Amino acid sequence: MARAGRLRRPAQRNSLENLEMNGVEEALLLFEQGANCSQAVLAAYGPRFGLERNLCLKIAGPFGGGVARSGEICGAVSGALMALGLRFGSGEIDAEEKEKLYGLAQKLLQEFKAQHGSITCRGLLGCDLGTPEGRQTARERDFHHTLCPKFVRSAAEILEGIPAGQ
Repeated sequence: MARAGRLRRPAQRNSLENLEMNGVEEALLLFEQGANCSQAVLAAYGPRFGLERNLCLKIAGPFGGGVARSGEICGAVSGALMALGLRFGSGEIDAEEKEKLYGLAQKLLQEFKAQHGSITCRGLLGCDLGTPEGRQTARERDFHHTLCPKFVRSAAEILEGIPAGQ
């Protein structure tokens, strides 16, 4: 059994250590390997901005399903926001830097909402993962393979689209 915070590695062909890929591809592969949506995005980008992958997996763990299946903000969006903070945050308590980061976060949220109509898991999926009925609907409709990868891709692409000089 895999240790908490570590992904089970599939066959050699899908091993992250043996592939060169961009962040979007890496996020999708992590999601396919079993990471939740938030873990997939943060773990794809966190190491690029100084946070070890295992810490990314731990930090983002509770954010899947719209934060612990509460249906609130999409986990892929949460992961992208955390990566945004790693990429552009100053690491200091600074009001001006905070406002700059909030502006970038608002752009990310607005773009995701423009593409998908919502930033909440419940709004995106049309069901409540916090209930047994909602989880059953998600399983029956195979959202993990049909809808959620689109949200992981989109959040990662939006993050990638933010210019480095922001």
